[in-house]
Amino acid sequence: MPLKFEPITLDNQDKYRERLSVCPQKASDYSFVNLWAWADEYGLLWAWEGPLVWIKQTKPAVSYWAPIGAWEILDWKQCLDFYFNRETLFSRVPDALVQIWKVVIENRIRIEPDRGHWDYLYSVSELTELKGNRFHKKKNLLNQFKKNFSYRYIPIKGETVNEVLVMQENWCAWRDCESSNALSAENRAIERTFKNWHQLKGLMGGAIMIKQTIVAYTAAESLSDNLLLIHFEKGDPEYIGVYQAINQMFLAHSGVPFTTVNREQDLDDEGLRNAKLSYHPVDFLRKFKVILS
Repeated sequence: MPLKFEPITLDNQDKYRERLSVCPQKASDYSFVNLWAWADEYGLLWAWEGPLVWIKQTKPAVSYWAPIGAWEILDWKQCLDFYFNRETLFSRVPDALVQIWKVVIENRIRIEPDRGHWDYLYSVSELTELKGNRFHKKKNLLNQFKKNFSYRYIPIKGETVNEVLVMQENWCAWRDCESSNALSAENRAIERTFKNWHQLKGLMGGAIMIKQTIVAYTAAESLSDNLLLIHFEKGDPEYIGVYQAINQMFLAHSGVPFTTVNREQDLDDEGLRNAKLSYHPVDFLRKFKVILS
């Protein structure tokens, strides 16, 4: 029986967030904001069937993501037999669901590593305090920024959203986004997020201003009482230490209720991987490709 997929809409975000809240493992890909922001780029659709939300990617090729809901209560053999009667690719499948599938349908699946989609998990307190030799370079750059520039940190709200969009437009000009498919796609996802900022639940953010101009911003989302997800973080490269500053200041102002911060994946980009590793993750949320036969 085929699943009935339809476009992802804002009016079902509360219902979706309820399903995600009971999911045993909350990977960055599955936050509502990410689904909404990247829906056009990946051709994302969803299907509501029973206790699960199924997610289908149609660009650049068809694959399915992990379904969202209370994984531990499902009869997976019956469920997958009912909806999938041919070889099917699932991507970005979190480790916790892979372990369940290995027990109940091991003879039907092939599992492949997907390192580029692993989420990087960090201690909020470590990235706020930047103590010790491990963070010496980060702390130095932060202190240089504080010493060299007259700045102020502000939360993103009200008209600040429009000012962030101006900064993002400038950032794309500096980085020549039009010459990169990846940067162009990210820019469209960022614009979609900020243009719907006041309608998206759980969003929070901060910005740094110098001379009445935003020079850095962070957009984040609360995934649970303990887990904070960073979606986008941009800075003006003219200001040395600006990335270290926005990273630390946002967590110092808004990260207090959380213990862990998820800074998403590196997509096998070597430069991005090195940058994420330099902040010393405390763990990874591992994801896999699963071929269902």
